[in-house]
Amino acid sequence: MTALDDLTLDVPAGEVFGFLGPNGAGKSTTIRLLLGLARPTAGQAWIFGVAASDVVRAHSQLAYVPADVALWPQLTGAEILHLQARTGPGTDEAYRDELVERFALDPSKPARTYSTGNRQKVALIAAFATRAPLLVLDEPTSGLDPLMEREFRTAVGAARDRGQTVFLSSHQLSEVEAVCDRVGILRAGRLADVATIQGLRGLHRSEVTVSYAGAEPVLSAIPGVEAVDAPGEGRLRFTLTGPPAPALRALAGADVTAMTVREPSLEEIFLDYYGTESAR
Repeated sequence: MTALDDLTLDVPAGEVFGFLGPNGAGKSTTIRLLLGLARPTAGQAWIFGVAASDVVRAHSQLAYVPADVALWPQLTGAEILHLQARTGPGTDEAYRDELVERFALDPSKPARTYSTGNRQKVALIAAFATRAPLLVLDEPTSGLDPLMEREFRTAVGAARDRGQTVFLSSHQLSEVEAVCDRVGILRAGRLADVATIQGLRGLHRSEVTVSYAGAEPVLSAIPGVEAVDAPGEGRLRFTLTGPPAPALRALAGADVTAMTVREPSLEEIFLDYYGTESAR
């Protein structure tokens, strides 16, 4: 069975890159290759010019947050953060202390008393406080409440501002939409697409609703206009693909009183790629 098939992907320094795909698509395998925990049968993964298979050198360039964080149960949160700082590529201790406050973590408690969310906080704080040029985050907000998810997004933005690269694997589509510069969608081990959030939306139809007085606008044969429907008297609804100018010119000749344009959410785009079954 092939886990990844001809996956070619470049993430430039300083970018927040979202990596999307349903379970079994190959996201975890990709991360294992980046971490040197698995070796490809062909090809190579590189971390800033260092082969991922050279684990010692590659890991000096990155920090990793897994989806399911395991901590030393007898150590306190503070001791774990101190240990991580001593063994990693360097830590901004003042920023780490700020993150402890912002993520509302009690570092005096032993890890065995921490909830799933608090274990996640320890890993995130250690990663965001590091000076590593690459942060690899695998489903990083599992177990966090909405307030902490907001702090997470702020910390991702701060990492980008410092010039760090963030590789974010997630099923939280709103999260990816909020923080990422580009998104890669993985399907059955192959890249379905790589685009900016806006560019990815541009590949899909927008839904346009217009209200008008007088004669109905003539939209037949207008490039990009499809599925024209009249949901009520004096109203038209249609889907629009590509540049809107031809449709706007057609509407300019009518007495349009209102118009709304609804862009597809990333959720809808995701379902377009995979269908309802595999996106669950």
